[in-house]
Amino acid sequence: MSLTIATLIPAVLLLALGGALLASGGGVAAALKAFPRSRRGAYLCFGAGAVWFLLEVWNLSPVDFGDYRVPLFVGFAAIAILAFKCVPDFLAVRGLCVLVLLGATPLLDATYMHYEFLRRLWLVNGIIYVGIALALWFGAQPYRMRDFLEWLFARPGRARGLGGLLAAYGLALAVIALTYR
Repeated sequence: MSLTIATLIPAVLLLALGGALLASGGGVAAALKAFPRSRRGAYLCFGAGAVWFLLEVWNLSPVDFGDYRVPLFVGFAAIAILAFKCVPDFLAVRGLCVLVLLGATPLLDATYMHYEFLRRLWLVNGIIYVGIALALWFGAQPYRMRDFLEWLFARPGRARGLGGLLAAYGLALAVIALTYR
């Protein structure tokens, strides 16, 4: 993945989330408030995260326990399937956290050893590491996302303020992505 693409992906995601929060109509607020316990969100996010993780396990090299990849694959697949039955609460949040953590790897790999572009640090130190920290926090305590969303939408100015901040950062990343040459 090129550095430009690795910078544009978070830029587009931030612009989309920031734009949704800026609009913050009743539908956006209701959808975001319902997300932590959403069954559809669980199937989408946790399902996609489980498939991506199982694909990573299946492609392990012999150095990384690749000789045991079939038992690992079967074990983790069983855990993923049983998660829907045994711990369905906040599974959408956990799935989103898995996607963020798995998605951070190719983005960080794209920025590795590009010392000539100091602007890349806006991506690496800015949004990627914040995303990793939030994914670890919300993955360990998923009810905190519900609490944050309740706080965010308690006053309309909070959601719009965060939306404006995210959209501005996404726009800055998009501009930075176009300056790499």
